[in-house]
Amino acid sequence: MELNQNSITDNTTEKMISIEELIEEFEFLEDWEERCDFLIDLGFELPPMPEADKTEANRVHGCQSMVWLTTELKQVEDQRVLEIHADSDALIVKGLIAVLLAIYNNQTPEEVLAIDVKQHFSQLQLDKYLSSQRKNGLFGMVERVQQEAKLLAEQQ
Repeated sequence: MELNQNSITDNTTEKMISIEELIEEFEFLEDWEERCDFLIDLGFELPPMPEADKTEANRVHGCQSMVWLTTELKQVEDQRVLEIHADSDALIVKGLIAVLLAIYNNQTPEEVLAIDVKQHFSQLQLDKYLSSQRKNGLFGMVERVQQEAKLLAEQQ
C-alpha cells in the first residue's frame, strides 16, 4: 500500500466515467459484445501507471492476468478520499479496472467499505457474462481495494 499526502495525478480521476454513467451506458448497449468493446475502450482511457509501481508488492494475486494496484489518500475539500491507480496487461481487465475506479475512486475509506459492489456488478451484468476466472480476478481486485481502505480508515 502506498500512502501519499500529495497526489501527483489530481486531475486524472475527474475524467473517468461515474458508476451511474456506466450503468446507463450498459443499459443502452444491446448485447455483451458491445458492452465488452465499451469496457475495452474504457481501459484505453485509464491514466497511465508508472512502471516503478508495477512491482510484486503492488500485484493483485488471484487474477488470471497481471494486475497492479496502489491506493493513496488525497484531500478533497474537507475530506480525505481514496485514489486508486491500477493497470493490467489484458485489455478487458483494464476495462474492469475502469469499473472499479468508477465505483471506488474519490470515496472516503469508510464509503468504500460500505459500498455493495455486487449490486453494481449485477446491474452491469458482469456476474452473468464474465468467466469464473475473470470474476475471481475482479473480486481479488475488490478485496484488495477494501483491505487498503480498511487500513487507511484505521490510520485516520
